[in-house]
Amino acid sequence: MKMKNPNYAIVAAMSILMLASCKSGKNKGGSLPNDGQVHGIAAGSRYSLPKPPGMVYIPQGSFHMGPSDEDPAFAFSARNRAVSISGFWMDATEVTNMEYRQFVYWVRDSVAARKLGYVKAGADGDEAVDWQKMKTFKWNDPKNVEALASTDMILSPEDRIFGKKEVDVNQLVYHSEIFDLKEAAKRENAKRPRKDFIEKKDVRIYPDSLVWIRDFAYSYNEPMTKRYFSHPAFDNYPVVGVSWKQATAFCEWRTHYLNSFLIGKNRVQESDFRLPTEAQWEYAARGGRSQSMFPWGSYYLRNKKGCLLANFKPGRGNYPEDGGFYTVRADAYWPNDYGLYCMSGNVAEWTSSIYYEGRNNFQHDMNPDVRWNAKDDDPPLMKRKIIRGGSWKDVGYYLQTGTSTYEYQDSAKSYVGFRCVIDLPAASGRRR
Repeated sequence: MKMKNPNYAIVAAMSILMLASCKSGKNKGGSLPNDGQVHGIAAGSRYSLPKPPGMVYIPQGSFHMGPSDEDPAFAFSARNRAVSISGFWMDATEVTNMEYRQFVYWVRDSVAARKLGYVKAGADGDEAVDWQKMKTFKWNDPKNVEALASTDMILSPEDRIFGKKEVDVNQLVYHSEIFDLKEAAKRENAKRPRKDFIEKKDVRIYPDSLVWIRDFAYSYNEPMTKRYFSHPAFDNYPVVGVSWKQATAFCEWRTHYLNSFLIGKNRVQESDFRLPTEAQWEYAARGGRSQSMFPWGSYYLRNKKGCLLANFKPGRGNYPEDGGFYTVRADAYWPNDYGLYCMSGNVAEWTSSIYYEGRNNFQHDMNPDVRWNAKDDDPPLMKRKIIRGGSWKDVGYYLQTGTSTYEYQDSAKSYVGFRCVIDLPAASGRRR
């Protein structure tokens, strides 16, 4: 009989060879036994990701979320109720200037590489930065700076001070691409194509150092503007002047940075780094203590010796009384029972949650979360993001674990920073 499809014989022969190569028990390639039973297929090779550097595990649990004391404004915008939280990893400290600078330098180098043509084409034709070639590029070499001077990455002559050729920080743009899972999960969107839920945008990522002057009228803070992000004395201090958009861009970059390494080692990718939800932040801040007003478990801002326990604005404004004038090191003061530093004071922290007065009335009691991915043309009311913990310039009320306030997602402040979380199991021997 004449075959209708000449490729059929090839496929059949290959199938026979594949079946013949399968023997009972695992072969050298690790194939499954051919005994007619279901044994399952692992998602990847065995690999245990070590403890994420600088992070601590927050175990799953339940707690009463909301104010632990009277509401002085009688706003009733956050009611006390029981919620349950699954386990996650959280940065022990706020993201520091040194850590955020790694992000800035990575973006700087990638932008410079593209402008200089240090790229290579992949099998699909897409261009990517040739990092091997970029390793030879030295920023302190005048020839390299001169090569970039012909591009818009270096300040134009009229913007230079004493002719110094500096990088134009407005050119440090991170290209963000995310998949909106919340929108894709809606029933009415079940038949829409995947591309409808992919959001692409460019984010300027350099911190706004002018916030030190802008936030305080008739106040001399120029030294902080000039030195805070760039001087090594502040390396381990929390980064500020970073908007909610920039903080989320950092989380996205941190995810890609890790997963690119894992892919290069033929290991499976991990979960995304992200900002904590409001409920996660409060649960972590309480440190496993029930109804505690502050992370250290006390109703007071001082210990038995009269020492202040956080960096804030004590009394009528004696800023240096707590040991710091502006911010302090991100690991200053004692950590809470989960090992988290400065969950109250130092800098307030961005969360992923939208600030909405009635949010507690309809949130789920399992990992409660209310988010809104506000667009640039959305009204300001929809751009309010919850910040928690209070800061070095706030009074004690804002340091309470149950106190919520907000800032607008496209604004940057000298008293707002952030820390990341990632959803990984606690066990070190998990299957990979």
